[in-house]
Amino acid sequence: MPSAVDSKRLILATTGASGAVFARAMLQALEKDSRVKSVDFVASDGALRVFAEELDITGRSDLAAQLLGAKPKKTAQHSNENIGASIASGSYQIDAMIVLPCSMGTLARIANGMAINLIERAADVCLKEQRRLILCTRETPLNKIHIRNMQYAADAGATIFPIVPAFYNRPADSDEMARQFVYRVLAHIGLPQEDAYVWSGKSKRK
Repeated sequence: MPSAVDSKRLILATTGASGAVFARAMLQALEKDSRVKSVDFVASDGALRVFAEELDITGRSDLAAQLLGAKPKKTAQHSNENIGASIASGSYQIDAMIVLPCSMGTLARIANGMAINLIERAADVCLKEQRRLILCTRETPLNKIHIRNMQYAADAGATIFPIVPAFYNRPADSDEMARQFVYRVLAHIGLPQEDAYVWSGKSKRK
């Protein structure tokens, strides 16, 4: 596991796959973590529809504020159409990029170098600069195209981190389930969380 490093600069992208609650939990965790200096946040058009359907959140301009329930302190929001944004350049230093959730369409374009929008371009930059790229894929069942694209992305340097929540911690609700999954992703990039559930080998059953 990577060691924690202070003042991390991260990109969080969210795309049009079911799982808006995971994106919200991730943004909230990043805003709260004092080791995170800045977050560049991008949502695709598909993600906006999912947020509306799953969280009753609408609109683009204040999306980060709606997800956080307050004005963001360290999160800068970008339009996915703005291919000239800072995160589209390799000279813009970031430590890792997380795509959560990552749709199969986004995976396919990243895996095959089709940098059409800002999310895909930023991911492409991570791969070419050999920076951490975490693709939290969300789909079931998987066809052979999906599986091949996961292999292509992994071969290029991405980490495939499917949204597979744990149940051994007996989450009380979907929010806790999402938080604990997010904590696993953050631990993977060197940001372990204090309230993350860690398996001790003992059941919670009394």
